Amino acid sequence: MPEAPPREIGSEFGWDATALRATAPTGPPDWLPAHAALFATCCGALTRLIRLLSPRGRLHVPSYFCMGVAEALSADVPLAWYRHLPDERGPRMETVHAEPGDVVLAQNLFGRDSAAPWDAWAAAHPDVAVVEDHSHDPFGTWARTSTARYATASLRKTLPLPDGGLLWSPRGLDLPEPVGDQSPGAALKLAAMLLKSAWLDGRAVPKTDFRALQQAGECALLGSAGPASTLTRAVLPLLDVDSLRATASRNARTLVAALPARTAGWEVGPGSASFRVQLTCPDEATRDALLAHLGRNGIFAPVHWRQDRTGFWSGDPEAADLAARMLTIPADHRCEPSDIRRIADVLLAFDARTGERQGS
Repeated sequence: MPEAPPREIGSEFGWDATALRATAPTGPPDWLPAHAALFATCCGALTRLIRLLSPRGRLHVPSYFCMGVAEALSADVPLAWYRHLPDERGPRMETVHAEPGDVVLAQNLFGRDSAAPWDAWAAAHPDVAVVEDHSHDPFGTWARTSTARYATASLRKTLPLPDGGLLWSPRGLDLPEPVGDQSPGAALKLAAMLLKSAWLDGRAVPKTDFRALQQAGECALLGSAGPASTLTRAVLPLLDVDSLRATASRNARTLVAALPARTAGWEVGPGSASFRVQLTCPDEATRDALLAHLGRNGIFAPVHWRQDRTGFWSGDPEAADLAARMLTIPADHRCEPSDIRRIADVLLAFDARTGERQGS
């Protein structure tokens, strides 16, 4: 019999009942903000918030950010960019040229930033609304202890949910409500999650079937300001978020410890956090070859985030350069110790000169 292919690592979440708490909840979880609204997407939540705030000026966006979200927001408010790169130096506050009436979007990039710079900046600029984006660590220390006017997080990036954009106000300010009906994209994504779970269990489910549902679901969800799906609203309070987060962080630390800090093909990003492990390659061609090498070995690594210099982009050449050279290794809560070892072995086998496995 032919050898079974290795277990897939990364890509979209499948439905995972083991992510739920083992004991019945006695009340709302302490990580879920009390004063919050749950949208289908974070982009939709931000769009509704921007319209509520009715800024008299501009929305200031980090230069290393999701260009699709930024472009969607630009339909409602003029954008300005400030420098924030994944280089351990955090946001360059001297590049935030905001004026009274403006709104600033602050992000916890890869879950590695701290509240202190933004708290100090917000205190010095009381006429500018700061909205925090905690999508890479929705329930970490900064998110839980935030004192910002508003905070938001995309949940389906870190949790096994078909949709979900959480918007809350740590100060108890008024929040916009979702508009319209649930997005049909959530139902497509849920169908894909269920089929992927069966596929991972060895059932005769064509991978092309759930991949098509995943992609159609993402397209339908794009920018939705409707309410989160029934499943997301029901499941979110039942998730064992602390365990999922701790497992993801442990996996990231284990993978970083198993890798050299630098090879000819990539350099390990700073530290480890709940949002996986980032690698920086010497150039875009090497990054794309590494992505292909990982994919051939069943490891599907996302890129955060591509910037097309001929289209909509930040205008920050350093941000665009890093976006062209980085990828994220999906060492999240789904990975078992054997998966982490396999990821390390596949990475160490990469030959940057040929883009192939060494010795092949």
